[in-house]
Amino acid sequence: MLANTVSDRETVLAAYDEYDAACAKVAALNYQGLSLPELLELQSRREYHVRCAPAVDHALLAEIQTRTTPAEIGAKSWADVLAIRLRISAKEARRRVAEAAVLGPRTTVTGESLAPVLPATSDAQAAGAINAEHVAVIKKFFTKPPVPLDAATHAQTEADLARIAGGNSPEILKQCADRIAFLLNQDGAEPVDDDCRRHGEIFIGPQQADGTSEIRGRLTPEARATILPILSRYGAPGMCNPADEYPCTTGTPSAEAIASDTRTAAERNHDALVAIGRSVLSAGELGEHNGLPVSIVVSTTLRELETRTGTGLATSGTELPIGDVIRMAAHAHHYLVVYENHRQIPLYLGRSKRVATPDSGSCCTIATAGAPGPAAPAPPIAARSTTAEKTSAKVD
Repeated sequence: MLANTVSDRETVLAAYDEYDAACAKVAALNYQGLSLPELLELQSRREYHVRCAPAVDHALLAEIQTRTTPAEIGAKSWADVLAIRLRISAKEARRRVAEAAVLGPRTTVTGESLAPVLPATSDAQAAGAINAEHVAVIKKFFTKPPVPLDAATHAQTEADLARIAGGNSPEILKQCADRIAFLLNQDGAEPVDDDCRRHGEIFIGPQQADGTSEIRGRLTPEARATILPILSRYGAPGMCNPADEYPCTTGTPSAEAIASDTRTAAERNHDALVAIGRSVLSAGELGEHNGLPVSIVVSTTLRELETRTGTGLATSGTELPIGDVIRMAAHAHHYLVVYENHRQIPLYLGRSKRVATPDSGSCCTIATAGAPGPAAPAPPIAARSTTAEKTSAKVD
């Protein structure tokens, strides 16, 4: 564990000035005059410095957390503070905060120092013996241990894993961690219904360059039993095929539709989910969310519609090719907001009331992108008002 032996303000700032100067000097070096063994040795020394660095970050964050709260400096969480301040991704910010919580120094409410949650791992990191991948393996082991661990077993197991990590690769460490987990619980845990329900999850990743998004997750037994019959029906060959002029969504597809269906089973499942989602939205029974109709609201410009180029933006933050926008606009239960070219001025709202309606709310939300401020992480569909304006409110 990194000892906090420096407390004088001038000493700390001077040390960081020297560190900045040293980093700049090292970055300007040329390595052509060194032999291969010397280059490899320098590479090992660089890895040592990289491994030690997080220990300093943990100490900094721990001290910051004793001075203020995220809300007091305009953020929702410590991960938001790091993401905005350091210009890193939200995922990386969450990882750093979670790692600091178990490896960084701690204090009691009375100011007394406490050891890190994983002291042996913290010491190994500060000594440059392990890297972030080693830490991730150890942290994952204790996030969900094979059995409840008493204090002595927890400490001994953590010390063993930290020692193994110090001399082996993360892959070898993972194998050892799995072996330890087996030895601690050779009979396996008794299934618990609550555990199954708690482990159900579905994640939809960000859009890639081609507009697609990765999806991953885990289904509970109930979810699997519910979804598979639906997919077997709507994902059958010939069903919900977007390549057909009139896709079959009810009844039995024709022999011709089945024979011409070249999609894989995975592709049929995808198209089945799209058809099911469209059917649910068209039913109009989902009501409102954050005061707006639960529907697909897409914004685009008149020029993009006329030229059939570009993209439309949905309130979910999804970018749609203009061809998809035009095709989806044929469904009456979706909303298409058309703007003057390159300006956030709706060409048509279609309301004469002076009181804001769900339709005008949809228009305002998509026009402002629903963002409460710079670097807002949520798409328009997740935005909501934080204060109620009683006077001077613009409703049209």
